[in-house]
Parts: sequence; C-alpha cells; structure tokens
Amino acid sequence: MTNPQAKPGYWVGLMSGTSLDGIDAVLADFGRVSPLVSSYYQPYPAALRERILALHAPGQNELHLAAVLANDLSRAYAAAMNALLQLAGVDARAIAAIGCHGQTIRHRPDLGYTLQLVNGALLAELTGIRVVCDFRSRDIAAGGEGAPLVPAFHQAMFQHPDCSRVIVNIGGIANLTILPVSKKVLGFDCGPGNLLMDAWIKRHRGLDYDANGDWAQSGTAIPTLLHALLSHEYFDRPPPKSTGRDLFHLEWLEKFLSGSEAPEDVQATLLELTAETIARAVRNYCGDAREVYLCGGGARNRALTERLRALLADMKTGVTEELGINADWLEALAFAWLAQRTLAGETGNLPDVTGALGPRVLGAIYPA
Repeated sequence: MTNPQAKPGYWVGLMSGTSLDGIDAVLADFGRVSPLVSSYYQPYPAALRERILALHAPGQNELHLAAVLANDLSRAYAAAMNALLQLAGVDARAIAAIGCHGQTIRHRPDLGYTLQLVNGALLAELTGIRVVCDFRSRDIAAGGEGAPLVPAFHQAMFQHPDCSRVIVNIGGIANLTILPVSKKVLGFDCGPGNLLMDAWIKRHRGLDYDANGDWAQSGTAIPTLLHALLSHEYFDRPPPKSTGRDLFHLEWLEKFLSGSEAPEDVQATLLELTAETIARAVRNYCGDAREVYLCGGGARNRALTERLRALLADMKTGVTEELGINADWLEALAFAWLAQRTLAGETGNLPDVTGALGPRVLGAIYPA
C-alpha cells in the first residue's frame, strides 16, 4: 500500500557507523539506473567522537549526556545535508525525505532494545525536510536482531538471476548479504571489521585508521592470539545474529594479550581476524558463490582485500563499483532507500535475515 503523501524526487541518506569516523551523506534518485546523484563526507571532530565513545560504557548522568549528544549530532547531520545539497545544486524543497540511521551507542537485541542517537524532530526542524529514523526498533519489537538492514537494499540492487553473489560491507563491524540464485536471501554480522584495527592503531600511533593496511603488513600475525580470538562463541553462532562495540572492543582484546607482543604483530593479527571471519562466513553459508563484492571503508584497505582474495581464491572478489554503486556510499544509500520504503508503507526488513516474526514497515516519521 503506497502513501499518497510521499513526494517523488530526491532522497537523502545519512549514515554514521560503528567506526565513528564521521557522516556519510548521499543524494539519491531511485528512478535512475545508478541511484547515487551526489555525496559528501563530514568527519567527526575529535571531541564529538570522544563523547560518543564515552557513552558506549555506563557512566554518571548518561541520560542527560545522551540527550545533549543526540541534539549535537542532529545539528551535525543537518550541516552535512546542507553541504551535500549545496554541492549538488539542489534545493531542499526538492527532497522527499531524509533517511537517517543515527549513531549507535548500544545494540542489545538480546534485551529487546537498540539505541541510535538522533533527534528526529530537531533534524526536521533544522532542515525543513521530513525525517525518517529509528529504523531498527520495529524489527527488534517483532523479535528480530534489528540488523543488518542493508540486505534488503542489496537484494534490490544486486541480485542476479543466474549467479550467486555475496555483498560484504566492511565498516566498524563486517556484515555480509548472501544473494543466492534459488534460495532465500541471508545476511548477518560476521564480527569485527575495521573497529579493532582502528582502535589499536589509534592507541599506538595516534592515527584514525591503518591506511592500506600498511602497518598491519609490517607485522606478522600471531597464531596463538588469532586462535584465541577466533574461539569467541559469536563466530560459531548461527544467524540471525548482529553485534557491535558492546561485544568487540579493546578491553575484550586485552584479555588475550600478555603485553609482550609487538604492536604491529597485534595489528596483523586483527587484520587476519577480520579476513578469516568474513571468509569463513562466506564458505559456511554460501560456498557455491561465484562472486564476492566488497563495500564500506574496509574495501579500501589493500592488505585486507588482498588477504580476502587469497582466502576466497576460487571466487571473483571485487568492489561494488563493478555493479554500478560506489563502495563508499552504499550504506547511506540504503537508508535513503529504506526511508522511501517507509513513506510508501512498504516493508524494509527481511525476516530470514533479522529473525523477526515477519516483514515490518520500519522507522519513525517526523514531518517537516
């Protein structure tokens, strides 16, 4: 059932993920073969990033701090959107809606909740544009994991009638979408993507990320450490499943360290952990796949992509540009697409992916 009030035209997607690096903003037109019209990236100031990180752990006055941070994030989202529209030369009145993921600070589907910080009312007030946000909560209310939600978009954009494909999104957390020829679509979080590597290089070298995986390549993976990390029960748990910083963080890593390890060797081990858990997930759940396409920030990590190609040598491994959508902007596009689905009264989740009781219309709507 369609929503007669849903405007045709452009849609904006705003995504800020587990990596906590900043805001991806996209302008989309889903009437085009390639929906990406324009894109803009706005990095988080260091102080804002630290405030987000601090809220991942319990603390004093956290309800107040979360509410204030949600307002500040909403102002940052509005600034990113305004910069995007200025870059594209498009008036805000042409935008049907903003789909905003918000910034995840807690994800506990096992306890029936997930929390992505954004003040949808304030974002609508600041931009004068209708806002759709809080996409994950309805799926969790229906018994699902609330994540990943992008497999529905991957299915719409990338499924092939004659070729089984896997789409791997490597953000802070890595997740994959299995697009088989004759079976149901499957998707789940594999485990850490860039999250641990980013945190480790930040601690030891003051850098936000390991460009091209160069630091990891200067070290050697530690077999005993890798084995210990891979022993976590999450990796053997069958889907549906999702995870985040609640489970994988530096404090978890430190439990397995003696303190005598060379930092670059730990980094090499963390890269191997990401590659190995992705490859195992592909093998275990879509061993007949012929093509694997990468997206997200990890798709630009040369050392990681080379390792994945080696582990999946019998499959073609590429990036989603080869399918017509830039790997850097795919997730933000997905939330613009989900906003369109919400306003049309159409479902946005895949129950076989999330474990929800059934298809649900996702998101909360804040009118302009």
